[in-house]
Amino acid sequence: MELVRGLHNLQPRHHGCALTIGNFDGVHLGHQAMLDTLCINAERLGVPPALLTFEPHPLEALRPEQAPTRITPLRDKLAALADTPLARVLVARFGPDLSGMSAEAFIETLLIERLGVRFLLIGDDFRFGRARAGDFSMLAAAAERHGFELDRLETLATEDGERISSTRVRGALAEGDLAEAEDLLGRPYELSGRVVRGDAIGRQLGFRTANIAFRPNQRPALGGIFTVSVEGVADRPLPAVANVGTRPAVGGRKHLLEVHLLDWQGTLYGCHLKVRFLQRLRAEWHFDSLDALSAQIGRDVDQAQALFAENPL
Repeated sequence: MELVRGLHNLQPRHHGCALTIGNFDGVHLGHQAMLDTLCINAERLGVPPALLTFEPHPLEALRPEQAPTRITPLRDKLAALADTPLARVLVARFGPDLSGMSAEAFIETLLIERLGVRFLLIGDDFRFGRARAGDFSMLAAAAERHGFELDRLETLATEDGERISSTRVRGALAEGDLAEAEDLLGRPYELSGRVVRGDAIGRQLGFRTANIAFRPNQRPALGGIFTVSVEGVADRPLPAVANVGTRPAVGGRKHLLEVHLLDWQGTLYGCHLKVRFLQRLRAEWHFDSLDALSAQIGRDVDQAQALFAENPL
């Protein structure tokens, strides 16, 4: 899969494609069904299947306080997309230029002149252009005018009739329902990132952690204390306990993923870890003292070790 970062990196060879557009947060089963349909039509037309997605999420750029939580940060989204038949992913920076682009310019300049769209597949709620002025009827008129094919895919639903959506995945993760999230995603839920230096509070408490930061204005879709498995340290996944949150007990404000590896010692700064969430133990709580926090972490570790003893990795 070719990754094109930024509209300024589009080359003449990128002209001519079957395209779908969206945030694709989570790359859930509904997204995967859309990509399968896209790739079938791309093969029929003899053009590469491509996705146009945005970073940051438009609401993170325009109204951060209203932005949804993130299921997959960009690195994880791209890793999930790499497992699909897509030939190309274009990540467009969502800033003033793109947010101010009219719907007409989005079609004429981006879809037609820059990308040379031959087939366009959109979701049933897709809107585009400044103030979300563009809709399916505008695209249909453009398709007739420029001669590209246009299709719209209805939202996929589960057996219970509920639609598969990023909103539903976020709800499952917020509730700590990892089994439902896995059913909607088609894979276990994971986050990855590079270990950064923290404030050494975990070391003071007697439980060293590897810290992975989230980007500004991005809030993770889940929170609390979890049993997890960690890849990127040894030649096999290692058992661990993870906290996702702001660490209210120590006055934290930024969201952080903290991972305490069980029965393992070493330095992980700079390492890239992949963390798979297995079971939620509890929510993130406030404590009146570091001693009370340390005691609870000890109980969390004991519970995690018991669970891993029953169900080894």
